[in-house]
Amino acid sequence: MNTPAVKEFLLGLQDSIVKGLEQVDGKVFRRDQWDRPEGGGGMRSVIEEGNVLERGSVNFSHVYGTGLPASATAARPELAGRSFEAMGVSLVLHPRNPYAPAAHT
Repeated sequence: MNTPAVKEFLLGLQDSIVKGLEQVDGKVFRRDQWDRPEGGGGMRSVIEEGNVLERGSVNFSHVYGTGLPASATAARPELAGRSFEAMGVSLVLHPRNPYAPAAHT
């Protein structure tokens, strides 16, 4: 896997989603970076009290470590002690309109 290319793609996807939502809502998302002491971090983008969105976030995470957590190896103990790396973009959107669906992905 080409990690830098995947990371660049996902950061671009996050930015594209945020810009589109900002156009629809008319309010700007607050953005900040976070770090995971065990390895990795990400970029958080949050909107609160928007015109269309009551609250929402579009987040990028890139985490890695030297050993999988016990919950990940419970069903496959042979993976215990193996390193891991994971990346993704997640969305949580709560519109002001109570009849519009919320999104959690």
